[in-house]
Amino acid sequence: MAPEFVTIGELGKLTETKIETIRYYERIGLLPPPARTSSNYRVYSDDQVGRLSFVRRARDLGFTIDEVRELLSLSDQKNRSCGAVDAIARQHLSDVDRKIADLTALRRELDSIIGQCSCGTIAECRIIEALSPV
Repeated sequence: MAPEFVTIGELGKLTETKIETIRYYERIGLLPPPARTSSNYRVYSDDQVGRLSFVRRARDLGFTIDEVRELLSLSDQKNRSCGAVDAIARQHLSDVDRKIADLTALRRELDSIIGQCSCGTIAECRIIEALSPV
């Protein structure tokens, strides 16, 4: 468990987040401004460690900054139905499925182009031909 207050460097280590990213999340409002010591150093509470961990996990799952912002807002409303959270997650899953389909089609096309390569000269290269404008 994290100590009661941590510095930005410790927060970065605890959450595997670069200091620049932490500052960025503060600037765009995903993390509330931290308390400051008398020497003006940032110090973060356990709640902020948890919040940054939430943001990191959501970003690792591919949620956009706007989706993370909405999920954070919803997570603060403990008595609300989780239907809105479900809708965001389902839309994101749909986006992931679409990207997988796009990547699968891309893979098939690249495989086909590579399969046409006879490893001859560049002048006869089917890959270069396929990439060149008509």
